[in-house]
Formats: sequence, C-alpha cells, structure tokens
Amino acid sequence: MFYYLLKYVVLGPLLRLVFRPRIEGLELVPASGAAIIAGNHLSFSDHFLMPAILKRRITFLAKAEYFTGPGVKGRLTAAFFRSAGQIPVDRSGKDAGQAAIREGLGVLSKDELLGIYPEGTRSHDGRLYKGKVGVAVMALRAGVPVVPCAMIGTFEAQPPGKKIPNIHPVAIRFGEPLDFSRYAGMEGEKAVLRAITDEIMYAILTLSGQEYVDRYAAEVKAEEAAAKEKARKFPRLPRR
Repeated sequence: MFYYLLKYVVLGPLLRLVFRPRIEGLELVPASGAAIIAGNHLSFSDHFLMPAILKRRITFLAKAEYFTGPGVKGRLTAAFFRSAGQIPVDRSGKDAGQAAIREGLGVLSKDELLGIYPEGTRSHDGRLYKGKVGVAVMALRAGVPVVPCAMIGTFEAQPPGKKIPNIHPVAIRFGEPLDFSRYAGMEGEKAVLRAITDEIMYAILTLSGQEYVDRYAAEVKAEEAAAKEKARKFPRLPRR
C-alpha cells in the first residue's frame, strides 16, 4: 500500500513536477506478465523516476547498503526502500551474483516487472559501461522478454555525490522488447550469455546515445580511486 501512496500521492507527483520527464515508448512495456526492464544507471534519482512513470509496479534489486545504514537516517532509508518494494542484494563475495539472480527470478515468478541495471553500479562519469551477464541468465531461466530503457538527463540532474537534484530536463525512453527464446536452455553457455548481454547493452546505447566503454564500471571506478589515492600519498614535486 505504501508503494502506491508514494507513487500516486507523495513522490510521484513531486518528481513529475520537478523533472517534467518526457516519456517515449511507454506502450512497449508489456501490460501484463513477467518482464525485465534493463536500463542504464546514471543517478540515484533513477530508482524513483522510472517507477513514477510506469503504469505497472516494478521491483528493483537494490544494493544492500541502502538497508544497513547506521543511525536514524539509515533506518529511515531502509524503511523507505522496503516500503517501496525494493529488494536488498549483497554485492560482495563470490555468491553475490547468484543471490541477485535468485531474488530476481522470485519477482519474475509472480508475473511482475523486474528492474535491472546491467552495469551493476551507477556510472560515475555519464558513460555506458559493459553489462554483467546476470540479466541474460534471468531472461533465459524465466523465459521473459527484456525491455531496454534509457534514462537521459538524470546524470546532470543529480550527479554522484549530489543530494539535492538540479532542475534539469529528463527523458525516459523504452525500446522494443527483446526476445531471447531462441537461446532457451542455453543459460550455461558463457558465449551465449555474453552475446545476449551485449545485445541488451547495444539496445540501451541506441536509446541513450551515451559513449560506450567496453569495461566494467566497478573496475574503472576502482582504478581511478587507486590513482587518486596514489597521487594524494605521493604528490609530484613541482619542476624547477
């Protein structure tokens, strides 16, 4: 009940008023039955903008850190995400991917919409990064279509680290559902999973117009953080 209160009374109208999102291809989202909505991830606002404009309820797999924060703020954040129907997923450890797949398949088994960001994390620079194959595994095991989605302008509206969003035009584009039934029973084939994931990412890229990076976002983030830390510890001396 709280989900619909947020969507239609509290958060939804506020988001529409502030961002005035332009919606394209909404009719391409299946009106019933299970489906995966796979999108790019540019901003914290993405979690709320897409549910606000969809006619159906959608459940996202959210990082566990949103549910485990300390203090009053942490408890309020956790309560908010749970009430909005989001599912915590621990992204650490070797079994993290399997846990996310189990949770996702549970949502799809109830003929609901599942929201996934195949990049696995927010883009820190506005570019689109290589997708992880979990989305392909779920699409094949559940036998459901994948609808590509592009969030446009949310990076400028709320870039990483910014708590209060800017007033900036936002567009949300949905593409034609992708059918992977031709690969049924092949979820154990790594090459097939990679091909499906790349097809999904290409569809997102076509919708978003972002620059594409054929590397995982988490790896690039870690490298850049390490480089900054090294520069901090060992600053270059000015040339004489």
